[in-house]
Amino acid sequence: MISSGFQELANVERIEVLKGPASILFGSLEPGGVINLVNEQPLREPRYELGFRAGSRGLLEPNIDITGPLTADGSIRYRLNALYRTEDYFRDFDTPLERFFIAPVIAFDIGDDTRFTLELEYSDDQRPNDFGLPVIGDLVADIPFDRAVTDPGAKATSESFRVGYRFEHDFNANWQLRNSFFFNRFESRINSDFANLLAGAGLIPTAFDEATGDRFLYPTQINGSSRNLEVQTNVVGEFTTGSIEHTLLAGIDFASFRNIRNEIRAVFPPDQSFIGRLNIFDPDYDALPPLPDFDDPEVASSGISEGFSDNLGIYVQDQVKILDNLIVLVGLRFESIYQESTSQLLAVAPPDESERQDSAWTPRLGVVYQPSDNISLYASYSRSFTPNLARTVEGGFLEPEKGEQFEVGAKAELLNDRLSISVALFNLDKENVATADPNNPGFSILSEAQRSRGVELDIIGEILPGWNIVANYAYLDTEITDEGDRNFGNRFFNAPEHVANLWTTYEIQAGSLKGLRIGGGFNYVSQRFGDFANSFEVDGYFLTNATIAYEGENWEAAVNFRNLFNVDYIESTINSRSDRNYPGEGFTVVGSVSVRF
Repeated sequence: MISSGFQELANVERIEVLKGPASILFGSLEPGGVINLVNEQPLREPRYELGFRAGSRGLLEPNIDITGPLTADGSIRYRLNALYRTEDYFRDFDTPLERFFIAPVIAFDIGDDTRFTLELEYSDDQRPNDFGLPVIGDLVADIPFDRAVTDPGAKATSESFRVGYRFEHDFNANWQLRNSFFFNRFESRINSDFANLLAGAGLIPTAFDEATGDRFLYPTQINGSSRNLEVQTNVVGEFTTGSIEHTLLAGIDFASFRNIRNEIRAVFPPDQSFIGRLNIFDPDYDALPPLPDFDDPEVASSGISEGFSDNLGIYVQDQVKILDNLIVLVGLRFESIYQESTSQLLAVAPPDESERQDSAWTPRLGVVYQPSDNISLYASYSRSFTPNLARTVEGGFLEPEKGEQFEVGAKAELLNDRLSISVALFNLDKENVATADPNNPGFSILSEAQRSRGVELDIIGEILPGWNIVANYAYLDTEITDEGDRNFGNRFFNAPEHVANLWTTYEIQAGSLKGLRIGGGFNYVSQRFGDFANSFEVDGYFLTNATIAYEGENWEAAVNFRNLFNVDYIESTINSRSDRNYPGEGFTVVGSVSVRF
């Protein structure tokens, strides 16, 4: 699914993380597995749900989820999800988080064998444009993590509109045709900072002075407009050749990414009256110069990029059941990509016109063997080929990303299939990985060759009636493997060696407290490097979370606690010393109540 902006989950029924045996038997995917978002669909029986969430930092969120038939026989059904959310940001910015979202769906049964579903999503979003924290020496700057180190009024607004359909037709009990089409329009306006780019071009001395703690700000405005569409058609069928059972999948997909306009507006050549200086240890926001009038062409210059990418894929895959306990999967995909762009980044770079034509064959092989009914052993090999839509500061396209993965693992079903335990060993090599340009925000550079390998352990299911658990652990060994790269041998940024998560809940099954659910868990992430140069480290963290909820006959109430002990931590980094090392939220309480009719 093509998406832009921040993904809304209000209309998502479930999130499927498919790895191991599930992933290798699941259509086309990237090496490493696939995350599948399954949207809520219309129901044949009427149901009306009103909900409300409130919590820390002034969170207020009314929401609705209503569904039912539009005709007496239920052949036409609808569903509507909508919400409005407002919340103060957890760092010291002036702009609150605000979102309106609506997602209607209509499903049609066109006879007994044909189904057609029309879906629409619209969102309007506003939030601070947070540049995170800078680095001093080999650590993130020792300042309060909620402090803004840029203009507190910097904000980002976006509007997204997505519409499309899904069509399914059963030729018979064994063969099915599936077709889908989705169009997405995305508009955004971001108040940003150009200091890194000017420093990289030598037009100002530095974007951040680690010796003094002074951060230089040069205001810009980035206006984006894109139009994207995707079409998928495939046929899936089951047949036999002798005693061998086949599930054949064959199809074609097309995706078009139209960056209609990406406009950067700034005063250029640099006007000293607009360059702000903010000391991160003693910020004086009132001393920052006023923003220029970006809409006045006599004040602000424009840098504009336009471009598109057309991706065509043709694939075939056969899942072969050789024995009752032995399944082999063989797949092959052909991908063709054409990209074209024109751009000029103010006067920092000359006008650029670029185009690329790339294609590749990518195979998939997998085998699942079950020595017993509750144990599965598997091995897989896959390659990937993905266009890089990111741009360099010069305006050109990056080379397509290529990947190759080997994986072996085992999965066991215990306690009468109520509890699943799986372990996997993997090795993943990638070439041409796009990563944030540390000197030029909004642009990218290539990491030419990377390797990640490790082990994953997952436990999920029900230990006893009412007692559920989700636990996982991962060990990750990462390395830049391009000998010509100045960072050869270094670890990836934001890639911890150890990650562990636990979430467990117990729901009382009988008595006067039946329906009461309590739970808790933790998230652990070990130390990470913050950039490819491994010039600084980010501390690991351990977060504790809890919940208490009660579900009645037609209502439910819950209180969720995140980061119970208000731990200061860096959630993510994006390969930069001067900014974009992002703190995570502190202690948060969210209460919710919903009523169903």
